[in-house]
Amino acid sequence: MKIIPVLLFLAPLALPAGADKDFFSVGSAASPETKSRFAMLDDVRILANGLLQLGHGLKDFVHKTKGQMNDIFQKLYIFDRSFYELSLQTSEIKEEEEQLRQTTARLQINNEEIKNLSQEMNLKIEDLIQNKIQLQEQVWGLEDKVTKLAIFQPSVQETKEISSLKAFVEQQDNDIKQLLRIVEDQHVQLDRQHNQIMELEDKLNHIELLEILENSFLGEQQEAEPIPSAVHRPTAGTYRADGAAADCTALYHTGVQASGVYTIQPNGSEAFNVYCEMKFGTSWTVIQKRVDGSLDFNQTWDAYTNGFGDLNEEFWLGLKKIYSITQQGNYLLRIELQDWRGNRRHIEYSFSLGGPSTNFTLQLSRMSGSIPNALPEHARLRFSTADRGDTAAGSGCPQSHPGGWWHSECEETNLNGNYVTPRSRGRQDRGKGLYWKPKKGRYYLLKSTKIMIHPTDLKSFY
Repeated sequence: MKIIPVLLFLAPLALPAGADKDFFSVGSAASPETKSRFAMLDDVRILANGLLQLGHGLKDFVHKTKGQMNDIFQKLYIFDRSFYELSLQTSEIKEEEEQLRQTTARLQINNEEIKNLSQEMNLKIEDLIQNKIQLQEQVWGLEDKVTKLAIFQPSVQETKEISSLKAFVEQQDNDIKQLLRIVEDQHVQLDRQHNQIMELEDKLNHIELLEILENSFLGEQQEAEPIPSAVHRPTAGTYRADGAAADCTALYHTGVQASGVYTIQPNGSEAFNVYCEMKFGTSWTVIQKRVDGSLDFNQTWDAYTNGFGDLNEEFWLGLKKIYSITQQGNYLLRIELQDWRGNRRHIEYSFSLGGPSTNFTLQLSRMSGSIPNALPEHARLRFSTADRGDTAAGSGCPQSHPGGWWHSECEETNLNGNYVTPRSRGRQDRGKGLYWKPKKGRYYLLKSTKIMIHPTDLKSFY
């Protein structure tokens, strides 16, 4: 393409050269033929020089073009090889993703089966607990008969009845213990399955991130996933019954079977509001609830006596109100705990609560549960706060362990202590926090607690 401009450039050079020769030939004495030959030789010489320069230029241009083409071919080869390797990696990632998805699906199916089995076990346990409560009523009914045995000789039929009931109660206890062990094993398996699913989800998220980066390298764009809107859960509403019942259980038998805030009036007491929780086919009266640490439980003696907090959130019902309820009959105390890993445990006691003259002395006897006992049994525990301590329980317990509680030793459980998150690592902070500490065992730092009571002798409320 550069040959034509060069020829066009050389042509004018040849023409002026011939014109000059003709101009000088006018005044010379040489012959016309000799002058013509010299003029032609000069033109040929000029043309030859131009063609030689053109050849050198074309040669340089060809060398440069070859070098550029070699560079282009080398870059194309590198690009082809990179694209091939990227295709192989993409295929491997897609195969691994498909395997992970299949494994996740299998684990989710197994997880659902285990959850269903756990729910069935929980239902069986609830039935057994109800049977146990009924049996406990029968056992208490037999206490009078056992007392009479010291005076009167029992008949053969009564002896057989006592033996059969004793064997039946022992069998029920063994069944409940076996079911609790099975449920604990199921909880362990569920935790293991949950951890595996979380690991697989992390891997899938990593693979999806690699695919997004790959697509952006190829110049494609993906649409962002929509963010789900927050779900609003309304709080429990307050309900005031026209005729106040003695407690939540009595209210349940009147037909009220939804959890919420209701008005009750124990025998010989003024009416007041309580939170009733419906579960196990009955209703429990909640006396303490902690969920997020939004309420300060380091309160005075008067506050713990009268109660404080919001019945729909965190609260302490009040020692006077609890005492007025428990004076109506025998009650069961149930404590539900949840740690910071989401594990839930419970424990139940038969108990008695003294009045204000005894500093609301508490006596406990463990009945069942899924966690080791951490409260002293058969001991008279006096309630104390920072402004009204109990010297018999050990000096300085309410001051060193904030929150009102039935202290016996300063290193024992305190479900009304400061709300401490797992970030607090020091022993001193942990000892002052919300925890469950068996006599022989580790600390259980708690995220939420709930204390409820339920009558054992239901006949007195009908």
